[in-house]
Amino acid sequence: MALPTRVKIVEVGPRDGLQNEAATIPTDIKLTLIDMLGAAGISTIEATAFVSPKWVPQMADQSDVMRGLKRRPHVTYPALVPNMKGFEAALEAGCEEIAVFTAASESFCKKNINCSIDESFDRFAPVIEAALDRNMKVRGYISCVLGCPYEGEIKPPAVAEVARRLHQMGCYEISLGDTIGVGTPLAAKKMVEAVARLVPLKHLAAHFHDTYGQAMANLFAVMELGIATIDSSIAGLGGCPYAKGASGNVATEDVVYMLQGMGRETGVDLNKLIDASAYISGYLKRPISSKVAIAMLAKRG
Repeated sequence: MALPTRVKIVEVGPRDGLQNEAATIPTDIKLTLIDMLGAAGISTIEATAFVSPKWVPQMADQSDVMRGLKRRPHVTYPALVPNMKGFEAALEAGCEEIAVFTAASESFCKKNINCSIDESFDRFAPVIEAALDRNMKVRGYISCVLGCPYEGEIKPPAVAEVARRLHQMGCYEISLGDTIGVGTPLAAKKMVEAVARLVPLKHLAAHFHDTYGQAMANLFAVMELGIATIDSSIAGLGGCPYAKGASGNVATEDVVYMLQGMGRETGVDLNKLIDASAYISGYLKRPISSKVAIAMLAKRG
């Protein structure tokens, strides 16, 4: 086993989680949540997405969120951008790191962003180039690395090729997303092994949804290969509008609890993380999906 001694947590709840909410969430609620996550020791917090409000209404306050951040030293606040228009808006709002996104499934790419995989690269190629020219870091997301709601199983070589292209274009990190949460541990390992033949492990991150309750097992499986960056969402927020029944990302609290129990360093204060989970779940008036948060809040009384 090559379990990493330290694991970086990338918190995606304020963007990937909240963008799936039906009701509008006030900007100040988002900013408070982001600040609580920073106070808990999360070093990378995906703050917002500079996408069209027509398609993602929860991100309509993108510029207000980015400008309103109480920036903490040693914390980065990346934003998702789909094209040059989004990139220019992100720059104007003070964004310092961006992420671009595509898929390993042609069908999902067409349903999600209305273009083929090749066309998605054509869209964000100038974005990556412009960002790198400004010495900005660029992260790449790949959806449906372990399964697609339209195509079913996705072969590992297809994922590896998309990852190779993102890395070659200048993405410092490629997030491998099991968007509909259908993966199992051996499948996750085989996928990462295939990708790692083309992209060094240090540039890869795991982004696993928990639809079938497999996310934690899948994370452990790919950590055994050396994956040391994990995307997660506070309180397990999120979902996928293009896949029926797809629940949110694995809960950050559950991931941190597991890592701490294994003696892995995260730099995260679990108690403060629970505070953030209780805060946003309370605002949304919904039960917390994180088992760890439920147990720790019960102990607090």
